[in-house]
Amino acid sequence: MLVLNAHYAALRVISVRRAFVMLFKRRADNTPLAEVVSLEDGRYINYDFNDWTELSAFRAEFEPEQHDWIRTVRFNIAVPRIIRVLSYSRVPRQEMKFNRRNIFARDRNTCQYCGRRAATSDLSIDHVIPRSRGGSNSWENVVCACTRCNVRKGGRTPKEARMRLTRDPVKPRRSPVVSIRLSDSKYSSWKQFVDSAYWDVELR
Repeated sequence: MLVLNAHYAALRVISVRRAFVMLFKRRADNTPLAEVVSLEDGRYINYDFNDWTELSAFRAEFEPEQHDWIRTVRFNIAVPRIIRVLSYSRVPRQEMKFNRRNIFARDRNTCQYCGRRAATSDLSIDHVIPRSRGGSNSWENVVCACTRCNVRKGGRTPKEARMRLTRDPVKPRRSPVVSIRLSDSKYSSWKQFVDSAYWDVELR
């Protein structure tokens, strides 16, 4: 779920569980911590937790297939795509994490040598210039590779192994995981807020 600050700037992506805690919890003065931001007929509308719960009852009856749902003992509540914290929160300046998940997401679970898309369990991380040959552990030298291609390449460079990369590895300008979600129509409401100025923010 995308979190916005009080000025509608994208902050980060959080779990549904954490988002509902923020929506339900209130401050000492009984004011809410966060609210739902919903895209409806091309406009963004804000709801507090109680209003969103009531709206969810209507949507459960008339458009259940258009939403994901959290089921409670007493009622079902639609999972919002965006929430907004109601106190000012600066956009944190943090480097995008260089990790296995983001590498696989950047390369879209596709071997960068043979072009075959595969399950994560059938893929590995390959250093284009092997570390034993002075290759760095960086975005520009690490790619997703299927087991077959990784074994074939071994400790050689692609040129030595007579293999060619489908594209040169680069550091992504935006979070690879968020890029994948933005391609899903369910997350179309994010696009207004996830501006290019915020792509250097760590989304977690």
